[in-house]
Amino acid sequence: MYRIKTMNKIAAAGLSMLDQGRFQVGNEVENEDGILVRSAKLHDYQFPDALRAIARAGAGTNNIPIDRCSESGIVVFNTPGANANAVKELVVAAMLVASRDIVGASNWVREQVSTPDVEVADVVEKGKAAFAGPELYRKTLGVIGLGAIGALVANAALELGMDVYGYDPFLSVDAALRLDRHVHVVKNVDELYKAADYVTLHIPYTKDNKDYINAEAIAKMKGQVRILNLARGELVCDDDMIAALESGRVARYVTDFPNNKIASAPNVIPMPHLGASTPESEENCAVMAVRQLEDYLVNGNIKNSVNMPNLSQEWSGIARLCIIHKNIPAMLTKITTVLSNDGINVENLTNKSRKDYAYTIVDVNTRVSDESVRALRGIDGIIRVRVLNH
Repeated sequence: MYRIKTMNKIAAAGLSMLDQGRFQVGNEVENEDGILVRSAKLHDYQFPDALRAIARAGAGTNNIPIDRCSESGIVVFNTPGANANAVKELVVAAMLVASRDIVGASNWVREQVSTPDVEVADVVEKGKAAFAGPELYRKTLGVIGLGAIGALVANAALELGMDVYGYDPFLSVDAALRLDRHVHVVKNVDELYKAADYVTLHIPYTKDNKDYINAEAIAKMKGQVRILNLARGELVCDDDMIAALESGRVARYVTDFPNNKIASAPNVIPMPHLGASTPESEENCAVMAVRQLEDYLVNGNIKNSVNMPNLSQEWSGIARLCIIHKNIPAMLTKITTVLSNDGINVENLTNKSRKDYAYTIVDVNTRVSDESVRALRGIDGIIRVRVLNH
């Protein structure tokens, strides 16, 4: 029986995939083997010794202490692309409200309704000029980050008749194949800044790209640029953005990550983190997170981990060893030596590394003794050893 703790409400479409005879699931579960989480902050959460994996039903993992998980051999999964369509649609809406002042216009109409002796139908023609704005057609959109979401946004903008520039220093082959050939992929983000009437961010937040959009970046952009941030609030320097809005350098700023400072600034359109808030997106994320967590707990396969190498292996033996270890020399030799000394024949072995960490799956043709497991755990650099039986 695997114990799964839910730290947030997880869509039933995902939870229903877990066999009730094999999994105990709920927010009251203790000494859990796995965690399903959305936005709950886990930095101060005391992980039980049994915890083997955390699956985030979403793309960002800022709410999870990745370094602490890695050191403890806890695999962290996310669900890239599961909410991509929902975010893409909201980006299109954000471009429209940043251009046409739809929000301001709607509020103005409501104000007229509440004003004594004013007939709304008589004043709208005169008042609408204050809310006019440019069309998206034939304007230029700059997309920073061309992953699952950024690629969809770029392709959708082309369908709207926009010219599209894209920038991603880590553009993968798969991501490149998803892009329409008419997207101008540039190697220097300054080219994008120079061309774009709209700039939208679709990169993960890390300690290295805090305040990615700052005064220096804004100075390289066109005047009256419209900037959209549906990625992470920390990617934009609030003070520099407010200064640019006050000077008119930036015409509008749409953020899905408001705080007291930026939400009250002029020409800011704040949204309450609506990016993935659709029933379809929540179901997609839950299903993807559950599948990945289940596959790891039951089969040892890793897919879409943010801290460990992705590795999958077809079963080919009686038992399977799943070993998380430091990425250091001679580790495989030490592992196979322990098995050889116990007379265990290796049917299949796969090893992959990711920076300081590595993961090895070993299928063997017999049950693995407790003595062998203790010997493996005693190897310097071994972080976690699990034995699965077919």
